Amino acid sequence: MPTITELLSANLHEVFGNRDVASRRAAIERVFAEDVVFVDPEGEVRGWDGLEEKASSILDGTPPSFALAEDGPAYLGPDSGALAWTFGPEGEPVARGVDLIEVRDGRIHTLRTFLA
Repeated sequence: MPTITELLSANLHEVFGNRDVASRRAAIERVFAEDVVFVDPEGEVRGWDGLEEKASSILDGTPPSFALAEDGPAYLGPDSGALAWTFGPEGEPVARGVDLIEVRDGRIHTLRTFLA
């Protein structure tokens, strides 16, 4: 079973930072519960398909030089975790945020993204 730290990293890099559609979808199905709920300032999406559409909409609208990077340590609880991140060209982020995950049965069940 993956650790909270591994799930936070996979969410950031293998899902929302991954421009390869096939490997991103495989990561979604490995890392997230099938009934995942994702909430950000734009609203809420549910399920693997909703999460795929959300990740795709973010990545498809940005230049290839834009990447996600950790912005500090992960904060861990027994069934939750948080990780701050930046998004943009290396060393020149255009966005900052924090992801908060809730884990059930070794997969992310709820993902909340807060933007700075």
